[in-house]
Amino acid sequence: MASTYSFDIVSDFDRQELVNAVDQARREIKQRYDLKDTQTEIELEEGSLTITTANDMALNSIRDLLLTKAAKRGLSLKIFDFQPPESAGGNRVRQVVHLKKGIDATLAKQIAKQIRDNFKKVQPAIQGDLVRVSGKDKDELQAVIQMLRQQDYPVALQFVNYR
Repeated sequence: MASTYSFDIVSDFDRQELVNAVDQARREIKQRYDLKDTQTEIELEEGSLTITTANDMALNSIRDLLLTKAAKRGLSLKIFDFQPPESAGGNRVRQVVHLKKGIDATLAKQIAKQIRDNFKKVQPAIQGDLVRVSGKDKDELQAVIQMLRQQDYPVALQFVNYR
């Protein structure tokens, strides 16, 4: 019997790299002249990030700084879901940034359908927040990965457990 090969499609990020990017952003905020007196706080929670600062201009600078640091650390910018800024009282501005993790059911169905339509010799299976693709030919699986990398999805996709 021929062996089957498989890989998983997930949407995840390295939490430690995110912690490092936030820490680098905090250090640069303390050093930069235009942001030094803004009393900026960046709080990292489990599934979100909260930026509190003096005004909208500083908020935009901090957002750009955070995205730059995250990109340099190898994080996809698609993990950040910026919510609209809100007033935090005392002439301060707060912005909540949700961190996207996992593939939701509708996107998983869309990915599985796209794989089924384009590749007849592989079988996608939705398993929670990941999609497992299995097949007998490694070349077919590589072609699936290439096809998915060319698509633009609202989340960052990683291909893991290639066996």
